[in-house]
Amino acid sequence: MNAARGQLVGRPTFIHTVGCGYVLDFTMTSARQPGPLALVGSGEYLPQMTELEGELLSGRPSRYVQLATAAVPDGPAVVDRWHRLGVAQAERLGVEAVILSVGDRDDANDPGVAAQVAGAGLIYLSGGHPGFLAETLRDTAVWSAIEEAWRAGAAIAGCSAGAMALTSWVPSLRHPREGGTPGIGLLPHLRVIPHFDAFAARVPDLITRFLLPHETSVTVLGIDEDTALVGGPYEWTVRGRQSAWRLTHAGREELVSGSLVRTPS
Repeated sequence: MNAARGQLVGRPTFIHTVGCGYVLDFTMTSARQPGPLALVGSGEYLPQMTELEGELLSGRPSRYVQLATAAVPDGPAVVDRWHRLGVAQAERLGVEAVILSVGDRDDANDPGVAAQVAGAGLIYLSGGHPGFLAETLRDTAVWSAIEEAWRAGAAIAGCSAGAMALTSWVPSLRHPREGGTPGIGLLPHLRVIPHFDAFAARVPDLITRFLLPHETSVTVLGIDEDTALVGGPYEWTVRGRQSAWRLTHAGREELVSGSLVRTPS
């Protein structure tokens, strides 16, 4: 990846179609504006997501910053597995993998750790425990560095727990009636349910409705596995092999791959 090109806006330009989806070009506009966002249902660092991650890096520095913080409650072996997967994906893409070791809020407030975010082309929050991820990063030096990099043009991707934590509220998928925890708040107008195809198969709509907010200004989106919403913060394109879903008290609206999705503030 060539790092010499300018920082880029987050709204994609459609350049051509592949099958039923779109290949997106994020390299058309040079400006110091926020980069694109990706909310991913599953599949971070796996070969089926290589193309998408490459597009997020295109035209940006070839520095791929990766945080497996959400996996910390599962133990060091799981965190190491995410690190290995991330490095392998960076190798496939021909870019530098930068592993940010953030296991607690002390790490997240370490200026030396936060400094490693500088110069990122793509920052990826991988899966695990969304509440732990949000509690660890919220209002810390590392999150401030991530947000600063994004506002300067870097891309941010969150998969599963990472996608959920980017919103203002992280619902409990295992116990919907118990509520949830505050998110990081980059996307306060959204709530995200990843792995939605698997979740919807085992949880009836009656329970899904417990995840819907009373605020009409908040959009709830389900994202199937190996599928992503890309663009943001208010206009997105569905990418991947399955669908995204807009969830309301009236039911579900399927958003097939290639659909443009608007999520008003």
